Order: sequence, then C-alpha cells, then structure tokens
Amino acid sequence: MSDQIDPDVVELAGKVFDLARSGDATALSGYLDAGVPADLTNEKGDTLLMLAAYHGNTAAVRALLAHGADANRINDRGQTPLAGAVFKGERDIVSALLAAGADPDAGTPSARAAAEMFGKTDLLP
Repeated sequence: MSDQIDPDVVELAGKVFDLARSGDATALSGYLDAGVPADLTNEKGDTLLMLAAYHGNTAAVRALLAHGADANRINDRGQTPLAGAVFKGERDIVSALLAAGADPDAGTPSARAAAEMFGKTDLLP
C-alpha cells in the first residue's frame, strides 16, 4: 500500500480551495453536494470556510454553512473563521458565522480580541 496521495485528488482539492477563495458558491456547492467534505482542510489547517470568510465571500460562506461546515474550526495557527472575518471587516460574514453558532471567544486571538485590537468592536455583539 502506498502512502502517496493520488495527484488527481490533490488537484481536485486545490480546485475546491480556489473556489472558496474566489467565492464561486454555485460551483463550490456542486462539489459539496457530490461529497467533498465541508470541513476539508489544507496543509495549514485552513478549512474551506476559513478561506471563504477571510476572502470576503459571503455566498460561499453561506453555502459552506448550509452544508454543515464547522463555524468554530480552528486552523493550525489557532485562528477561527470568525476572527478572520472580523479582521477583514466582513460584517455580513460575521453575522452569518454568529448565526451559525461561531464563538467570538474561541481561538487565538479570538474574534473578540481581534475586534478590540483593530478597532472593530462594532462587528460583534
């Protein structure tokens, strides 16, 4: 048995991560409907949701949440999608993540701490 990952799988994963970054929610939803895990992570522990949130792609964030993405999944640097959205000032994404149960006190720094550090406390309740 080989420990090598199939290059076609790596290529597919890269394409799905690009869709999350670019915000193509329709294509992303198609892959999720076909069985791509909503909490797929890259080599840094970033989920599709983290990338969509950080890059300001509200429709992709909503699609991922609708497919069961974990709003509190922390990446390898201790960051959450909510903290990324707060840092970037993405009000609609912050609202969507909070509605999905994102914890403003999770992660390092937490979304609440990021809001305080960057003068964006108006983004959180």
